[in-house]
Amino acid sequence: MRAVRMTAPGVLEQVAVPTPVPGPGEVLLAVGAVGACHSDLHVLDAPAGFFPTPITLGHEIAGTVETPGAGVTGWSPGDRAAVYGIIGCGVCRACLRGRENQCRRVSPGGIGLSQDGGLAEYVVVPASRLLPVGDLDLIQAAPLTDAGLTPYHAVELARPALRPGTSCVVIGVGGLGHLAVQILAATTAVKIVAVDTDVAALDLATRMGAHHVVRADPEAVDRIREIVGPPPDGADVVIDCVGVDATLTTARTVVASGGRLLLVGLGGGTLPVRPVVDAPPTLPLEVSVDIPFWGTRAELQEVIALGQLGLISAEVQMFPLDRAPEVYDLLRRGEIQGRAVVVP
Repeated sequence: MRAVRMTAPGVLEQVAVPTPVPGPGEVLLAVGAVGACHSDLHVLDAPAGFFPTPITLGHEIAGTVETPGAGVTGWSPGDRAAVYGIIGCGVCRACLRGRENQCRRVSPGGIGLSQDGGLAEYVVVPASRLLPVGDLDLIQAAPLTDAGLTPYHAVELARPALRPGTSCVVIGVGGLGHLAVQILAATTAVKIVAVDTDVAALDLATRMGAHHVVRADPEAVDRIREIVGPPPDGADVVIDCVGVDATLTTARTVVASGGRLLLVGLGGGTLPVRPVVDAPPTLPLEVSVDIPFWGTRAELQEVIALGQLGLISAEVQMFPLDRAPEVYDLLRRGEIQGRAVVVP
């Protein structure tokens, strides 16, 4: 079969490999669609030895069951499913509570990160990682497994602060941010403020349900403050889907006292924290900071339900499998609107 594999650190190429065979408790899935995530760039850029090589990338996967392995029940050939990519230890306190994204024995990883993923015609996954998608388009289902799940998990973490009439600032209207806006619009009654450097992204945010949009430029903080109020008031919740120094500075500058910061983007920026009286403060008093990682299987089921109801949908750009290496170049240059989806 064809597969796009990282054959060495930073090297991505299409190769021919044998079709995998599912073992006990596993399922061979015919890949219908796989999302290209910015996290894959971190895998490609990681030092040698940090991720296994060679490895097939792609952790946002949806497809059709081809062959159930021995002992698998509840799945038959032809069933359509999305893949929950995280594989925890299954026995630590976090896993036993359904929080495999917080596993305390296995380093963050999973399908497409620490074992072969979906940038191929077929992929083998544990049957426990599959969730049914019904009639939901597989091209929509694939990006929901991360680009939808991660911001949904962030919103769930901040849910107590997202009361009717409060405000939430979403920084970065890319693959995750445009779904964050939709999730907020579908599941809350908050004032949504979207921030991005790109006018097209802000237009997308408006279509997706943002009440206000702000161009990220030197005057952005002042314009956000006009919407959310002066300090110590401000945004009740800020979801930063970029995570570079500039966006983290904006996030901490506009959040209200007692607010929530959710650092979803993995841009490599630094958030200063100084428990002293500064003017202006590095962080307002009583602010909580979370670094969401993917989400839980239960949350993914809820995200899929939102997709099935038509309440959220990914803005996708589709590419054939042989263009996958090019897709990551486009992603690195910021030339993808919404989410890139590869179709084998």
